[in-house]
Amino acid sequence: MWPARWNRVAASRHRFVRAFVLLAACHGRSVSAMEIDVVLPCLNEAGALPWLLSRMPSGYRPIVADNGSTDGSPSIAADHGATVVHVPQRGYGAACHAGLDAAKHDVVCFMDADGSLDPADLPIVSDLVCDDLADLALGRRRPQGAGAWPPHARLGNVVVASALRRRSGVHVRDIGPMRAARREALLALPISDRRFGYPLETVVRAAEAGWRVSERDVPYYPRTGKSKVTGTVGGTMRTVRDMRKVLAS
Repeated sequence: MWPARWNRVAASRHRFVRAFVLLAACHGRSVSAMEIDVVLPCLNEAGALPWLLSRMPSGYRPIVADNGSTDGSPSIAADHGATVVHVPQRGYGAACHAGLDAAKHDVVCFMDADGSLDPADLPIVSDLVCDDLADLALGRRRPQGAGAWPPHARLGNVVVASALRRRSGVHVRDIGPMRAARREALLALPISDRRFGYPLETVVRAAEAGWRVSERDVPYYPRTGKSKVTGTVGGTMRTVRDMRKVLAS
């Protein structure tokens, strides 16, 4: 059973998505008209996975790329219908890329497995790719509630996003964890980082390849359990360091 606080926020998240689904229906297309893979890099997310996987929209296939969890996350993911990929190489990027390798469908989404993002919001991002409005779609985080995005983490994101705009000319404001693109095109990009620089390098390589990169706002909630990155100053500094190495390469 997921934490009680999810019962309080689920309804408001659902209202947010329903408005979007109705808008999509008005444009004559169901958001679940095609199969889409969803890569969930995971390291000890047992507390979030049941709620997360129960919220996966119809047609979205979860792939939990487990990076050495010791809390039973792989078993929980499998019990809730997810495909589990065991990734022995440690690193956020290593998990993301292993999940991408395991994907089978044309469009692939990525999102964190910590409960900070609602899977029901995935169509907000993936529809940009499915409708051929973008080659790489990014979810720009909009914090919902206290503690959703600590100030030090937000500042680090501002610094990196500003440097990205100067280097690549891509006008994005967030190097966020929710992304969507076409699988074969992603695999063709020369993405070498396997740590926290992976999301940034995805945008850099996409820009170099002339991709259309677009953002849409997505709600961002307090995560379940202790954060390994944004919840600590040290974790944020490691992430910024990895991303700066990408920009300097």
